[in-house]
Amino acid sequence: MIRVERVGPLATIQDLGRPGWFGSGVGTAGAADRAALRLANRLVGNPEGAAGIEVLLGGVELRAQRHLTVAVTGAPVPTFVDDRPVGIASVLEIDEGQCLRLGLARTGLRGYVAVRGGIDVPPVLGSRSRDTMAGIGPEPLRPGDVLPVGAPPRTHPIVDVAPVAPPGDEPLTVRVLLGPRDDWFTAPGDLCAGEWTVSADTDRIGARLDRRTGPPLRRRNDRELPTEGVALGSIQVPPSGQPVVFLADHPITGGYPVIAVVVDADVDALAQARPGSRIRFRRC
Repeated sequence: MIRVERVGPLATIQDLGRPGWFGSGVGTAGAADRAALRLANRLVGNPEGAAGIEVLLGGVELRAQRHLTVAVTGAPVPTFVDDRPVGIASVLEIDEGQCLRLGLARTGLRGYVAVRGGIDVPPVLGSRSRDTMAGIGPEPLRPGDVLPVGAPPRTHPIVDVAPVAPPGDEPLTVRVLLGPRDDWFTAPGDLCAGEWTVSADTDRIGARLDRRTGPPLRRRNDRELPTEGVALGSIQVPPSGQPVVFLADHPITGGYPVIAVVVDADVDALAQARPGSRIRFRRC
């Protein structure tokens, strides 16, 4: 139903993940920016958890093999139907043979394409999400792939376009709760002092941070921490002192102390922070 003509840096199929498999060593995965996927699905009348396409930076071209209703949300990528520019976060009707083209995002990191009926690839452990760390779920998209589309739901789109706030000014303020291992650091509050920048070494597993301004994070000792569970948004600090904020494909256990956890409502915004973005943590 959809032929992949071109792929940019990375494009994967994502829904809202596969919860309930931690006991088997499998994480939740799913869309890195959950709110953006939910919005795209609501725009086309899908259930919020229907599978769509997560696009890193843009550069994707998708050709309709029948009439499709689609929406693009997330990072504000220039969007075209053939050569006609169209709005982001709007309901788009694409006829057979037409091509949905996504340019490169000027801000933000991840865009989302939802199609009415959802991307209907076979689920793995109850989800159609690609887990890049575990290597399960559908393979990343490649030119020539043909994606099936599910039957349209009984619900229908009820708006033509959704109001979407533009990205805020930097630094991005992210709320955190200190702990559970903040006592392993001489001054855990230093996490919220000064600014951090997102490293080039960042992906769906985690946003790696470099100190921009402010004091370094120092541990009280060199003890080893027994492996323990880590949650989405956990800020783990390895011996280098450069924190890693765990995102959608994070491991379910870790051996470095977690100094704080990002408030769930702010994880989606952090998933849109591209390398070089400035981050400031605020303690709740």
